[in-house]
Amino acid sequence: MSELRPQWLDVGQGTARRRIACLRQKPQRRDGPGVLWLNGFNSVMTGTKASALVEWAEREGHGCLRFDYSGHGRSEGRLVDGSIGRWLEEARGVFCRLSRGPQVLVGSSMGGYIALLLLRELIGKAPQQARRIAGVVLIAPAWNMSELLWNGLSSSARRQIEQEGVYLRPSRYGDGPYPITRALIEEGRRHRIGTEPFDPGRPVHVLHGRKDEDVPHQHTLDLLRHLPAHVRLTTVADGDHRLSRPQDLALLLSIVGGLIDAAGRCSPANTA
Repeated sequence: MSELRPQWLDVGQGTARRRIACLRQKPQRRDGPGVLWLNGFNSVMTGTKASALVEWAEREGHGCLRFDYSGHGRSEGRLVDGSIGRWLEEARGVFCRLSRGPQVLVGSSMGGYIALLLLRELIGKAPQQARRIAGVVLIAPAWNMSELLWNGLSSSARRQIEQEGVYLRPSRYGDGPYPITRALIEEGRRHRIGTEPFDPGRPVHVLHGRKDEDVPHQHTLDLLRHLPAHVRLTTVADGDHRLSRPQDLALLLSIVGGLIDAAGRCSPANTA
């Protein structure tokens, strides 16, 4: 895989302005279909699934765009200052300003949630940009993440968030505790899915492990009730939350490849 140097994208205004680190691999064919990768919470754009996706895209000649949210990886900011709305703004900036032609959004955990929010926002506010989203792949999507986190906390952890503003949630992956802040919970509640009808209007493929201990499989089944059409679910019986084993990655790439192939058959008139 060829080495890519990060490019920087400024997002936000005034004191909220931050530099976002992005890695952009261009397609072999100008404006050919590409992939936008969206990380999970406290994850980075060079993780196992993202790297596998990039290697596959390079072999197949597709573009692949990824970035670190503020407070993550190489981007500016602190994780404790992050929020769903802040990271959604960054995802929109990256998609609209750095991608070209039809794109497939691929989001893992929180990234799946951000992908759905990005699609919903663009459909409502920037329909020309939304038309470039040819499909969406969601890996164990942590939709309505604030409620998912809050409901999973003990009463003592909730009390700590309310009184001190942050709780350091232990991680089972050895990557340190995750800061769950009051701002993350409260601001995130402004970005709920399911409070009003939302039809994605293009193929959505969900991949979820039945042994996921972070985002229960039932959480995805609940999501499907809010997405009226175009949705397909693939369940990995022995899969965990990360779905990073070789067989999981092969399945993911097969799903992404199918949506990319479909996007390549679309008429140029359907892209912006």
